Amino acid sequence: MKKIVTLGEILLRLSAKVGVRLEQSDHLLVNYGGAEANVSASLAHLGMDVYFVSKVPNNAVGRGVERHLKANGVRTDYLIKNGDRLGTYYIEPGVGGRGTQVTYDRKHSSFSQMKLDEIDFDAIFEGASLFHVTGITPALSTSLKEITTYSLRKAKEMGILTSLDFNYRSKLWSQEDAAATLKPLLPYVDVCSCGELDALHILGIPEAARDMNQSEKLDYYYKSIQAQYPNITYFCSTFREVLSASTNTLQGNFYMEGELHQSKIFHIDHIVDRVGGGDAFAAGILYGLLTDMSPEQVVSFATAASALKHTVYGDVNPFSKEEITAFAEQKSGEVNR
Repeated sequence: MKKIVTLGEILLRLSAKVGVRLEQSDHLLVNYGGAEANVSASLAHLGMDVYFVSKVPNNAVGRGVERHLKANGVRTDYLIKNGDRLGTYYIEPGVGGRGTQVTYDRKHSSFSQMKLDEIDFDAIFEGASLFHVTGITPALSTSLKEITTYSLRKAKEMGILTSLDFNYRSKLWSQEDAAATLKPLLPYVDVCSCGELDALHILGIPEAARDMNQSEKLDYYYKSIQAQYPNITYFCSTFREVLSASTNTLQGNFYMEGELHQSKIFHIDHIVDRVGGGDAFAAGILYGLLTDMSPEQVVSFATAASALKHTVYGDVNPFSKEEITAFAEQKSGEVNR
């Protein structure tokens, strides 16, 4: 197993029942989730040795986080227990043309107040093959901007493959603030998860020609970003068509060595829970790279992993390599006997 390190916030997730407005709810479903934690759990289910770096309060809720991570095979050796509260987010599931709504309550969380001197990255990165973080982390506080920058630089110094998922959240910061923070990080990134809107509105890449199709535009944006940051070896993203809250199509994109590779289009006809689908895709890409899959296999595996995640409740993608591979190859809805 290869050692993987992730850094990020894990949150208490409280979900209304389908068809019930959050403000009308008299009880909520309890779970835990967060971008980097979700990637950690997915990779652990795929057999990787994953360490999650974070900070949670030293109370019953913090212990619930630790139990959740361990139940999903994630190591908690670097989980700091201190501070006053765990960040929370609320989900009101969408139905039909009404999309899912997310409400954050994460200010002043233990993680947002984490300081660089609390973390020994030399010890944490010892023997690691990959370090993954998202743009959500530096959006949470000034100290986390410092930690994110330092950790990516340190990982590069130690020869570790680095991964950054832009994961832009308009409820956390503006496009201008995101650009000012993320651009300086890109010289330390090997694997970049970003799409057309990130290229346009955060990185300021000139708009592609309007007569290009969707794939040609993405290829143009990746080539343009790589021209500015030649250290970035891999890019990835998905094309999603939202037909309704419960019916989407999904196609994966993976760019390397000047060529855009795409998966088949997956039709997801009954979405149980969309949250965490992007993290499942990111984990699939990273797993494919670490196990030396071909580009076509990487994008097929990652997109199948994401499509599967939509069929289960919660943030975590709990499927094994064998299950994801079989799903990528089978006809939709077949009984697996």
